[in-house]
Amino acid sequence: MKTCPVSQLPVTSKPNWKTAPAGADYVKHLDLIGDNILHAYIKSDHPQTLSSLSNDMVQTVFEESGLSAKSPLYLLYNMHNIDNVAYKYKQGINDVIYHWGLNFSVIVFYNVSPSCQIIIETFAALTPNTTTVLLRDDYKDAMSTIMEYRSGKAPEPAEDQDADDEAVMRKEFLSTVARISWLNMLNQKVYLPPADSPFYPYFKAIDHMQEDLRARDSEHEQEMEHLKSDGEQKLTQKIIQLNAQVELGKKDIERFEKEKAALKSRIAAQDMELTRISTAIGEKASTLHSICDQIKNLDIDAQVKQGILDQCHQMIETELTEKRLKMELTVGDSEFLSKLQKRHPNLNQRELRVSLMVKLNYDTREIARSIGISTRGMESIRYRMHRKLGLDKHKSIKTYLAELASESV
Repeated sequence: MKTCPVSQLPVTSKPNWKTAPAGADYVKHLDLIGDNILHAYIKSDHPQTLSSLSNDMVQTVFEESGLSAKSPLYLLYNMHNIDNVAYKYKQGINDVIYHWGLNFSVIVFYNVSPSCQIIIETFAALTPNTTTVLLRDDYKDAMSTIMEYRSGKAPEPAEDQDADDEAVMRKEFLSTVARISWLNMLNQKVYLPPADSPFYPYFKAIDHMQEDLRARDSEHEQEMEHLKSDGEQKLTQKIIQLNAQVELGKKDIERFEKEKAALKSRIAAQDMELTRISTAIGEKASTLHSICDQIKNLDIDAQVKQGILDQCHQMIETELTEKRLKMELTVGDSEFLSKLQKRHPNLNQRELRVSLMVKLNYDTREIARSIGISTRGMESIRYRMHRKLGLDKHKSIKTYLAELASESV
């Protein structure tokens, strides 16, 4: 175990009594000298800004070393290669002093750079009266001072009334600055010396600065309240809108379910109708074939017989075409008819049927037989449809319907 060269006390250090702050390129160490002297320092090869106090590491040292927060404690702080202290680190110091309740009797800083001296003096002005804060040149002087106080041989501090006025005012000034800057105590009354005092303008300037900071905080709080209120109103409005959309969605779902049920019922009815029609057409075709067989056996004029047979075959073909048309109607065909009807509401039911058969590549003769008209009559219907569809003379109905069917919905 190492031994302190000044006090000859044992020095305890452990691997977990050091830490490297996130984003920093230095390592903070905390050693225990004897049973109640803490020694803090950093290891770095160039000047650093202390970014944050490692309260967790301090807690670990206390737990593993058996130190008591209520017993007198002493702290040595080596400021070598430290040229600044960040605000977050100062907040950590406040936490240790005023929240943890540690009983630091004496804190001695040594190797303090000129850039950090005012920070240390400000810290000293902020600490409770039960803690003595001192600055020394090096480790030997710092440790010797600690040992003097530890043994009770340290000189008694001079009373304030016997102290130099300038030193007293300097300490009060730094204490006031620390309360405002480090502790954010904006409502703490600022001590003002007499108006004829040479220090009065400086303290009055702090007083004005404190008022300005209070006003700024008040404006900030009002702005935050406004933002909070505005945000809550917007959130409430969004919730209302979302709830309304949910209710509308529920109604849409109910409506779609009803439409779905109605469509299923309609499809079931149409399936039954198609089955009936298909059966009836099959029966008609079978009867016509039977009649044709009977006609073939009749002893009549051959020409008359052939004419009757041709008419029967034509009727059979018409029935089969009708059956094929009804059975081949797909979902795509239904969508096509719906699209055509929306695009051209002036088309009647027969023209819609003709359009579907044209799309399905039935020829004019088959379409005419299906709807029970002559081929010439079918030509007249196609002529009228050509005009209703608004087509020029160079574009056929079949081409137009094919293009319509290929369009995305």
